[in-house]
Amino acid sequence: MAGARKRTYHHLFEGTEHHGRLSKTNLIIVVVILAAVALSIIGTEPAIAQTHHDLIVGAEMGFGAIFLAEYLVRLWCVAERPGAGSALAKRLRFVVTPLALIDLLVVVTSLMPFFVGNGAILRVVRLIRLVALVKFNRFSHALEAVAEVVWQRRYELAVTIGLAWVLLLFGATALYWAEGDVQPDQFGSILRSLWWAIITLTTVGYGDATPITPLGKVLASVVALGGVALVAMPAGILAAAFSEAMQKKRERELAQQLEAEVEEKVDKEVDRLVEKEERLRK
Repeated sequence: MAGARKRTYHHLFEGTEHHGRLSKTNLIIVVVILAAVALSIIGTEPAIAQTHHDLIVGAEMGFGAIFLAEYLVRLWCVAERPGAGSALAKRLRFVVTPLALIDLLVVVTSLMPFFVGNGAILRVVRLIRLVALVKFNRFSHALEAVAEVVWQRRYELAVTIGLAWVLLLFGATALYWAEGDVQPDQFGSILRSLWWAIITLTTVGYGDATPITPLGKVLASVVALGGVALVAMPAGILAAAFSEAMQKKRERELAQQLEAEVEEKVDKEVDRLVEKEERLRK
């Protein structure tokens, strides 16, 4: 029983085989998550939901049963997690982790159609069930790398956010001063001008609010050019940090591979010397 639990823990929590790819168990879970999310999206279409209501509800219940089984199996095998503490203590620590709470939320929302028949509530439940996408965090080393990169560059990113706020307030104030009397509905206050500033800085440009005075156009051009530069700053910071992280990862993998090869050669040489010594004794 302990051996089976340890193997299950490896497949569900460590999630990779010796070649670094996802285990078959986790590949199946990924497919189920994608299918459940796709069903949640399809279920929001009234024409499909009304025509195939029973089929959709049945599929939702099936996914709920699968997610419930996964949650219970994780709760069972988490006792094999390395570290101090009894099996009960490890399980109690597991159930309050963010990913375990997400698992439980997905299970509850998936099984909700069995207990609730209100259509409005079910529509909200289907939207909440999209949180299942967060479960991919367990299976993606890329997401972990991105999170690590963002955390390492948090101070540089905080500086860019501060600059963005300064430019945002400057743009809103400048357009309020230049266009407030001419277009009071759009730029009659700094709060109203903030909408234009946000849309301009993010380079979306809906066009529902545009300056019409020469001074307003000049100031808007400055804000727009500043927005382009500001968007490029965090992108450059993250790209450089991500490239550096990937390089370090490749170096670690290469070092581990070389270490394994050296250990293998040393073991072979030791075995050869031992055999040679035994032959000499004979």
